[in-house]
Amino acid sequence: MSNQRKKPFQIEAFKHKVVVDPKYGDKTWKVLEHAIHEIYNQNSSNLSFEELYRNAYNMVLHKFGERLYSGLVATMTSHLKEIAKSIEVSQGGSFLEELNRKWAEHNKALQMIRDILMYMDRTFVPSTHKIPVYELGLNLWRDNVIHSSSIQTRLLNTLLDLVLKERTGEVINRGLMRNIIKMFMDLGTSVYQEDFEKPFLEVSANFYHIESQQFIECCDCGEYLRKAERRLNEEIERVSHYLDLKSEEKITKVVEKEMVAIHMLRLVNMENSGMVKMLLDDKYEDLGRMYNLFRRVTNGSNTVRDVMTSHIRDTGKQLVTDPERVKDPVEFVQRLLDEKDKYDKIINLAFGNDKTFQNALNSSFEYFINLNPRSPEFISLFVDDKLRKGLKGVSEEDVEVVLDKVMMLFRYLQEKDVFEKYYKQHLAKRLLSGKTVSDDAERSLIVKLKTECGYQFTSKLEGMFTDMKTSQDTIQGFYSTHGSELGDGPSLVVQVLTTGSWPTQPSAPCNLPAEVSVLCEKFRSYYLGTHTGRRLSWQTNMGTADLKATFGKGQRHELNVSTYQMCILMLFNNADKLTYREIELATEIPSIELKRCLQSLALVKGKNVLRKEPMSKDIGENDSFLFNDKFTSKFYKVKIGTVVAQKESEPEKQETRQRVEEDRKPQIEAAVVRIMKSRKVLDHNNIIAEVTKQLQSRFLPNPVEIKKRIESLIEREFLERDSVDRKLYRYLA
Repeated sequence: MSNQRKKPFQIEAFKHKVVVDPKYGDKTWKVLEHAIHEIYNQNSSNLSFEELYRNAYNMVLHKFGERLYSGLVATMTSHLKEIAKSIEVSQGGSFLEELNRKWAEHNKALQMIRDILMYMDRTFVPSTHKIPVYELGLNLWRDNVIHSSSIQTRLLNTLLDLVLKERTGEVINRGLMRNIIKMFMDLGTSVYQEDFEKPFLEVSANFYHIESQQFIECCDCGEYLRKAERRLNEEIERVSHYLDLKSEEKITKVVEKEMVAIHMLRLVNMENSGMVKMLLDDKYEDLGRMYNLFRRVTNGSNTVRDVMTSHIRDTGKQLVTDPERVKDPVEFVQRLLDEKDKYDKIINLAFGNDKTFQNALNSSFEYFINLNPRSPEFISLFVDDKLRKGLKGVSEEDVEVVLDKVMMLFRYLQEKDVFEKYYKQHLAKRLLSGKTVSDDAERSLIVKLKTECGYQFTSKLEGMFTDMKTSQDTIQGFYSTHGSELGDGPSLVVQVLTTGSWPTQPSAPCNLPAEVSVLCEKFRSYYLGTHTGRRLSWQTNMGTADLKATFGKGQRHELNVSTYQMCILMLFNNADKLTYREIELATEIPSIELKRCLQSLALVKGKNVLRKEPMSKDIGENDSFLFNDKFTSKFYKVKIGTVVAQKESEPEKQETRQRVEEDRKPQIEAAVVRIMKSRKVLDHNNIIAEVTKQLQSRFLPNPVEIKKRIESLIEREFLERDSVDRKLYRYLA
């Protein structure tokens, strides 16, 4: 086979020249122009759209695209000028209706024309960078109708007038308004903004500026806020009905500025109706309205919060510093809890549980509770009152609620260690007198304190409960061993308290009656016989006794008294009358305690088993006391005791404060050593900051005291000063 080369094919150009009739463009355009006129005159039913499309197609194909496009512009412009004239002559309410009707007709016509000229739209328009047919029709409507000198201003004024009528309570045709506004939006965002939105916002600002001035002069704060809220809601509703949704933010900002921001400070401080008055009267609805309106404007939320904070701090300060209010500790703490409940409810119902408001409330309470140095003592007394009697018959859930409220106040205390001191004293008295409402409630509070402050805070409190249980076992052992020897004499119940766990105070032991003293010695011998290496010291200031007493006419009563009161009363078995000096000498009870005991025995109505000469409210050192034969009571058992929730006297208060300060010293030193051990070298200011940070959960250490503790540690060679920089400390291992 031979290899033959293949010849490539060649396609030659069509030699015959096609000649188009020079009048073809004009003839075809006349057909299309007639069709456009018919469409605008609403006679399109007789037209053949297929034929018209073919004509337009051929014009473009035969390079008459420019003729077709320019002819379209001229024809549409001519029609739109006629339409503008017919709109101009319409009067009154028919003006907008005519405009709306003509716009709808133009839109319909435009769609038909676009369909006929579709081929031109797809080929000629993109290649020559001209405007597509539909968009062209909108632009021509804008330029020839909407921007017509006799329509533009009239249209804007008509629309703004309708808005004003609606604002003043008249009913308008919202459907018509919606169509006209949509026309603006269809013509382009810039047309809507320039031709309507900007003037609308300016007119609205002026309207609300004038109206707000009128309202602020004649309305109280609550009424003004209701009107402002209504206006804001009206504008939001207006946008949803017939304006562009993007206008909502702009018009609400106008209302917020003119009706809220400008008058904000005047409103919150309005006399007899401003925010303080609302807070005092628990106006949750008005406060909620104020919060919701003000937080829409810059610094609005801060303004509301600042006024609330200032008011809470002022009222709180009055509460904790008023000499009358602090006379009753239980009432004092209850008032604090009531205030907290009140503002918690306001923040919840009116301020949407706003965390910043809750934080402001907490910081305000922390501020004013710590203005009164006795707050820790008073909170402990409140707990004492509740756990002795205040929670009797109350459900467990309600007990927990009260304890949680107490813990909330406890968290505000800067001197938590002072509370611990008083709480330990009051708990000891409750446990020893058996007067606690519920062991479960006591333990629940200790668990809460432990969770809040750690094991160290509550270890001694838990030890007190352990001692109470151990003491029951010990006394049972004593009676099972010595019960037969004791006979019919007095019976003894002893609580053995571990030194360190209990707030025992060094007190001079009083002289016990002989029959009781013998029994105490027997118990001492038994206890020390079963527990080697221990010591017992009697805390007579913490005990109680039950005495059987016979009064005139053979009336018998059982008296429940303190150990001190028992010692006093037993003296009257051998004497009818004793002076204060004789009682003091015979019992050796400390003077302050003796006066308290005699007061409760002789001066409390219904409990006065002794008589005092001369009669007066206070106990004097020259007074005499007699057994009151005429004492009567409808109860067989009569409890005679000193006031439980009694505040400390000034010397006792100073003594407690001194003990607290002493307890703080080792804690400060331990914190300094911990910090220096990890940091090795640190300057004075940083040590102060670190120690404060570590100890603030228990108390706020005084910088002066921290400096003293540092000096003490330097003396004991735990730390040393830097030889060059005297403010720098080094840790000595």
